[in-house]
Amino acid sequence: MNLPSFLWLWKIAAWSMGFSLLAYGLLGISGGWMFYSRLSGQPRPGWLRAFHYIVGSIMVSLVLGLLAIGLVGTLGYYGSLGHSVHLPAGLAVIGLVLVSAWSATQINPENSWARPLHIGMNITLLLGFSMVSLTGWDVVQKYLP
Repeated sequence: MNLPSFLWLWKIAAWSMGFSLLAYGLLGISGGWMFYSRLSGQPRPGWLRAFHYIVGSIMVSLVLGLLAIGLVGTLGYYGSLGHSVHLPAGLAVIGLVLVSAWSATQINPENSWARPLHIGMNITLLLGFSMVSLTGWDVVQKYLP
């Protein structure tokens, strides 16, 4: 098949992954700040929760965009999926991010299970992002001329 180069698509994916990792770091800092404020009884800034939600929403959008880029790029280049462990690693990250985002919307005094679930998903997401980054590096090497 004589297809155009997908290099531009991989560049978008690389930037999106970088911004996803930046968002994850910002979420860790702002979430840690909220957690510390909660444990210490100190007041937190009024903007902090909104910032955490906005950055979280951006991260959800970025990882869903990465999913779309990966599917389009792989199908366009190979004609099928499942050429590496990057697909299951990426799907695991998508699942972790979506469960984390959903659990964040459930955090309130009546749902005592939501906060530990949210924090647990985000800690596990560190492993997921590590795996998807490592496997993604291998995938990108296949596409580079």
